[in-house]
Amino acid sequence: MKNQDTWLPPTDIELDLPDADISLRPSFLSAAAADELHAALLGEISWEQRDIQLFGRSFRQPRLIAWHGDPGADYTYSGSRFEPSPWNERLRSVRDAVADAAGTPFNSVLLNLYRNERDSMGMHADDEPELGETPVIGSLSLGAERVLTLRHRSRRDLPTRRLPLPHGSLLIMRGQTQRHWKHGINKRTRPCGPRINLTFRHILR
Repeated sequence: MKNQDTWLPPTDIELDLPDADISLRPSFLSAAAADELHAALLGEISWEQRDIQLFGRSFRQPRLIAWHGDPGADYTYSGSRFEPSPWNERLRSVRDAVADAAGTPFNSVLLNLYRNERDSMGMHADDEPELGETPVIGSLSLGAERVLTLRHRSRRDLPTRRLPLPHGSLLIMRGQTQRHWKHGINKRTRPCGPRINLTFRHILR
């Protein structure tokens, strides 16, 4: 992960969305580095499937997850509380590179493993109190390309946006994005392989 071609020069695409500050770097990782990281995380991470609370009911999450971070960087969402596992050398290296790209430090990462086309993530905003009022979220995608759905939380005149997230791409969300927009990953109708998403955050303590 330390080769010179691992982290590619910036070629950010700024999304033209009202009430949002979102950029996508389609080739944050070289193809070789993205392949290596994807394979390593599939084997190294202790993946788990948790129950979540939605509308007063309990459901099994439609994906596998892991939470890593600094001591005390606890996180709660959908009725589930996470205490972070320690950083390993690989995750620490990726965190530092994503933090440099985002221009802000991160002390935790939520890893999501979408095993196939049936795994998904419902529409939501990363607006939990421990993230602060204007969180910066750095989201690195590895593996099968999936589409991020973006929907404004109050303006019905704005169309739903769909943004493909390529292998090795980095999405950064800043400012008022979480206050005004929800995002999610829908199931696919066609078969696809596994995808890993690393979502870096800074937890206020």
